[in-house]
Amino acid sequence: MQTASLFGKPPGYIISALVCSLGGFIFGIDTGIIGPVTVMDDFKHYVGDPSPTVHGVIVSSILIPAAFSSFFAGRVADALGRSRGIAIGSLIFALGAALEAGAVHISMFIVGRVIEGVGEGLYFGTLIAYICEISPPRYRGALTTAPQLLTTIGIVTGFFTCYGTVHIRSSFSWRLPFLLLAAYAFLFAAIVFVWLPPSPRWLSLRGRTDEAERTWEKLGVATADREKIMNQIEGSAIEMDSSTDAGGSSTMATATGKPTQRTLHKSKKDKLLDVFSPDARMRLFLAVFLMGMQQLSGIDGVLYYAPLLFQQAGIETNQSTFLASGVSAIVIFAVTIPATIYADRWGRRISTILGGLGMAVTMFLMGGLYAGGAVNEGPGQWVIIVCIYLFAVLYCISWAVSIKLYAAEIQPQRTRASATSIAHGSNWITNFLVALFTPSLLAHSSYGAYFLFGACTLFTALVCCVFMPETRGKSLDDIDLAFHGKSPVDALKRLGSTLKGWPRRRVAPSVEA
Repeated sequence: MQTASLFGKPPGYIISALVCSLGGFIFGIDTGIIGPVTVMDDFKHYVGDPSPTVHGVIVSSILIPAAFSSFFAGRVADALGRSRGIAIGSLIFALGAALEAGAVHISMFIVGRVIEGVGEGLYFGTLIAYICEISPPRYRGALTTAPQLLTTIGIVTGFFTCYGTVHIRSSFSWRLPFLLLAAYAFLFAAIVFVWLPPSPRWLSLRGRTDEAERTWEKLGVATADREKIMNQIEGSAIEMDSSTDAGGSSTMATATGKPTQRTLHKSKKDKLLDVFSPDARMRLFLAVFLMGMQQLSGIDGVLYYAPLLFQQAGIETNQSTFLASGVSAIVIFAVTIPATIYADRWGRRISTILGGLGMAVTMFLMGGLYAGGAVNEGPGQWVIIVCIYLFAVLYCISWAVSIKLYAAEIQPQRTRASATSIAHGSNWITNFLVALFTPSLLAHSSYGAYFLFGACTLFTALVCCVFMPETRGKSLDDIDLAFHGKSPVDALKRLGSTLKGWPRRRVAPSVEA
């Protein structure tokens, strides 16, 4: 691989991945500012002190549009290219943030969040697929998780922006954070549109192999890595042709890596429903499940409503809750750094399972303390605060890194953009449910939300024990082989055989003795 000296210019694929990761930064800022803004005195006075239900609607109104647009983001990325899809989505996001900043009525504010959500759904899943497609296999994990690291920086920035503006005695206290967010998003869209090169894999699948070769050179990807990637493209093109044309002859690619005219014809006819083909649907269902349960862990309930959670635990003033929220964001950012660096050293499967178990324990502990009335006085409230921080840490070093990466890298090349976007749609939908109902759950029961989130994380860990093969250190071709011929029914049969035979294997030696 073409590497630079310690103080030299890094390879182009690293720079491109970092530029893409700025999309995570603006996503994180929105996550960091919306919770504090909605509990600011000036904002509540402006919108009429919203009820818990209206509070949930304001926060969650970004998410259903994001889910809807993410279902089509893959088709936009396949038609126009990954980089253009990212630029268009971030531009729409910026327009929505500008509307929120200039809102003269609560309905205008919600419309701004809806538009913001449309853009968010278009660009976020696409940028992860883009990074996955330009990265050498040995660096794919760390680079694909970079948006998560930038998201945590954005969350820190958002919380402390609100911590600084809460002292302004006018509507500018909550407008300024959205003005800054709109400026960041416009700048990101401009950088992506002008500078970010198209995905060379996308170019190759469309027959633009000469342009793809020049792009690989610009990205600084070594020839050996490039050849592996081209072999993956050839294999996926052949696989697509054989799976969609039962009556035709087998399609082969040329030795130079250029797909034949027949292969190109099939590539252009590839449809969204191809994600449900026999070789792809198991991976799609697993990605959709994992991305949905990632939100049902309650992480965005913690991030969106951190000020409410700290108020519930006994911290009273807005300034104090914003500070506590900012500290939690700093903790999240700090632990995300090693989690990103060591993403390719930690197994996806084991970190998902252990992380789920750890998060379940913290949620059950908080729910138990509230249910037992042990939070109102004594050390109970400090245990709650520590558990909130601990939950966020466990999430960031496990599910935040492993699930998004896993959902993208297990997909076949020909369906990766579409399948990843659909999985992100599942993420947005469950995120919407969490954001909408968390205020009401907290208002009606101090412990119900914690038990619900704990049960979801525990269930996910158990499912992953059965259905989730390890992908760490494997090429995308090896991942294809790991899923070849597998289905949920096969996995359940294997589990049933294991459980059925286990007692006999343990008892048999003593009987023979």
